[in-house]
Amino acid sequence: MEEELKCPVCGSLFREPIILPCSHNVCLPCARTIAVQTPESEQHLPPLLHSRGPAPPAAAAAPGAGPGAAAGSAACLDSESAAGGGGGDHADKLSLHSETDSGYGSYTPSLKSPNGVRVLPLVPAPPGAAAAPRGAGPASSSLTCPQCHRSASLDQRGLRGFQRNRLLEAIVQRYQQGRAAAAAAAKCQLCDRSPPEPAAVLCEQCEVLYCAACQLRCHPARGPFAKHRLAPPPAHPGAPGGGGDGGGGKGAGGGRKLPTCAEHDLENYSMYCVSCRSPVCYQCLEEGKHNKHDVKALGAMWKQHKAQLSQALNGVSDKAKEAKEFLVQLKNLLQQIQENGLDYEACLVAQCDALVDALTRQKAKLLTKVTKEREHKLKVVWDQINHCTLKLRQSTGLMEYCLEVIKENDPSGFLQISDALIKRVQVSQEQWVKGALEPKVSAEFDLTLDSEPLLQSIHQLDFIQMKLPPVPLLQLEKCCTRNNSVTLAWRMPPLSHNPVEGYILELDDGDGGQFREVYVGKETLCTIDGLHFNSTYNARVKAFNSSGVGPYSKTVILQTSDVAWFTFDPSSAHRDIVLSNDNQTATCNSYDDRVVLGTAAFSKGVHYWELHVDRYDNHPDPAFGIARINVVKDMMLGKDDKAWAMYVDNNRSWFMHCNSHTNRTEGGVSKGATVGVLLDLNKHNLTFYINGQQQGPPAFENIEGVFMPALSLNRNVQVTLHTGLEVPQSIKQPKLPNN
Repeated sequence: MEEELKCPVCGSLFREPIILPCSHNVCLPCARTIAVQTPESEQHLPPLLHSRGPAPPAAAAAPGAGPGAAAGSAACLDSESAAGGGGGDHADKLSLHSETDSGYGSYTPSLKSPNGVRVLPLVPAPPGAAAAPRGAGPASSSLTCPQCHRSASLDQRGLRGFQRNRLLEAIVQRYQQGRAAAAAAAKCQLCDRSPPEPAAVLCEQCEVLYCAACQLRCHPARGPFAKHRLAPPPAHPGAPGGGGDGGGGKGAGGGRKLPTCAEHDLENYSMYCVSCRSPVCYQCLEEGKHNKHDVKALGAMWKQHKAQLSQALNGVSDKAKEAKEFLVQLKNLLQQIQENGLDYEACLVAQCDALVDALTRQKAKLLTKVTKEREHKLKVVWDQINHCTLKLRQSTGLMEYCLEVIKENDPSGFLQISDALIKRVQVSQEQWVKGALEPKVSAEFDLTLDSEPLLQSIHQLDFIQMKLPPVPLLQLEKCCTRNNSVTLAWRMPPLSHNPVEGYILELDDGDGGQFREVYVGKETLCTIDGLHFNSTYNARVKAFNSSGVGPYSKTVILQTSDVAWFTFDPSSAHRDIVLSNDNQTATCNSYDDRVVLGTAAFSKGVHYWELHVDRYDNHPDPAFGIARINVVKDMMLGKDDKAWAMYVDNNRSWFMHCNSHTNRTEGGVSKGATVGVLLDLNKHNLTFYINGQQQGPPAFENIEGVFMPALSLNRNVQVTLHTGLEVPQSIKQPKLPNN
């Protein structure tokens, strides 16, 4: 958490932190050093510095500030130390002039803080200079955030216009007290004295606390200890935290002084302006400063933002837990890599020792390859450990800081920083992207030595890199069915280094038959169309490379839809057909009959769909039925041998196939009528219905093959297709079991 409590300018713990408009924090003394004041007419010109007197020592900077703060303090005057009664206001408005410059100085482009943040120092105007010449604009003051580099213009209040971060200030104070107490409580673990001396350092590699004497005696900075890192003693667990009311502070009802409004000293904060993101008092509202703003109760907003922050923290906490488990996995992986590396070395030495003297020189080369492979894997894992540890430390520090913020009972102070904290926590959670907690290398060594070649091939002896590809993993979350098509997706296992040249996808016949190849290629996603409805298919996939074909994946079972959802097909329809309503409504531009087909094809099962007659003028003869894909489309459906249809007028209907008219039946259609088509490919017959009543006997018997819904009509008719319908109970056929 300590990183969250350090000023980005001076690198020290925050002193009198203020909240910038971008929601970042900075020390008040540091804010004075990085502020810039420039006349509008000279905003792009570096002003000259004029002498005011001798320079004070660098120690005049605020106590505890880092070098950046000290450097800036030498160029500006605190409001507390400014001369004259109005000096304080003058300093806070950032009209801070140097008392230290002698002669002409050059414009200092930037200073660098201990944290590595470059900041712009204040470039003061000559204090004794005359008034701005005629035509020069008024001076403008600005402050650039050292973290996000956003500039904020200051009003007449100067730095006083920024709110103090009281919560952060209280947490820093508690942290300092807890750290001091913990440092005093830490004892040397190697002292012979009783009691042991206080610890001065902690060795991060040995994980041992040393006092100064024991460190010089037992842990000198030379030899094997030269690369060990010595750090200050760790904070005592729980020391910075304190009680639930903020480390000994009193709760709202325990005597803590409630914060008062910055503009009305006698008024306490009671409301929160959502537009301004700041607490306001009753008098601020009375003055009309927030008339058109969204103002809500302070307590309600406090609870709401606390809940949001807590919810976001839960996500980061889960990721931190996964990261800790991942670190354990990586450390185990190190051990496995070491063990497997030793095993491979032993195997390699045994094989090489069994060969003749000609293998001696080649053995050394092969050992080098194994060592490089092991070092590469170790380096990759160590890099991943360091990277993950850094992210985990950052997330843990942010969590500890947020938890301390949540413990505070100051609603207004909490709401000052809650929006920024919520965003930071969400960003911290998003940094754990998918794959970040997976090892980049495996513990296995993909090195195999073939000791069978003849003696004359010894000098070409090398590791065999190529192996059969592993078993592909089916991605069940991406596998799906739609109507009579299925989509399958797969991937190779993680940490698989064997090359893959392609995949072979196999599917059975939907009836428990033999598998057959339906796709061969490099893609890992495949869609198969034209399957049977209401059928169960088994699918599997395998990979291949130049070494051969790998094993099959697990078999996935896919169920196609029980009923068909389809529309009219614009790609195969006659050009005079006009489709609308997402290709579900059809009419025609011609007085001659034109054919349009559906997008589904049937070869198995029982299927039912209906067509609603939206318009029926001048007694035309629309035809309804089924057809092959190559049916003639410029004449009535059923006049050729590729269609089976019922054509109907307003009084009667006929069945027609190969231009043969049969089974004249009384009863026709009109506007608002519904024509149903029942295709039973289990019994191989076709039946028609008008307004729910069967029209004549079964129209056609012994039909086999692949059929598509079909319709012919002219411009006097408009029909709308309804699909995805269950077979009505009165005409439903028994389902036959799959063989």
